[in-house]
Amino acid sequence: MAQSSINAVFNGGMNFTADLNGHQLEIDTEESRGGNNKGTRPKVLMLASLAGCTGLDVVGILNKMRVNFTNLSIKVDAHLTDEEAAIYDEVTVNYSIKVDKADEQKVEKAVKLSQEKYCGVTKMFEAFAKVSYKIIYL
Repeated sequence: MAQSSINAVFNGGMNFTADLNGHQLEIDTEESRGGNNKGTRPKVLMLASLAGCTGLDVVGILNKMRVNFTNLSIKVDAHLTDEEAAIYDEVTVNYSIKVDKADEQKVEKAVKLSQEKYCGVTKMFEAFAKVSYKIIYL
């Protein structure tokens, strides 16, 4: 069974440096919460993980389908609850892509496969949030 682990080292204030497979990532919070704004927030990292996971899937699937595309970007919009220990309860993954009209159906298939079958981060989000997606053709 595969296992993942990271190491986060406290730097003072509210700042941590996480080592992710040899890549350094700064985590902090805003000054109003005792931080120094030297890094990203933990919950936002979850959204980046979702975009990255589905993005890797979609690119891999489109490459296998030999679909030429440009200008792919993935914007994740998420709603945080108001309660203490706020969590995301609604998430929308917005895919923007430039592709020939004839290949739009293939893009839709690639996105659907990622969302419904391959992206483990989407599956994790579905445990606590309503996840939806949109495709915007440029």
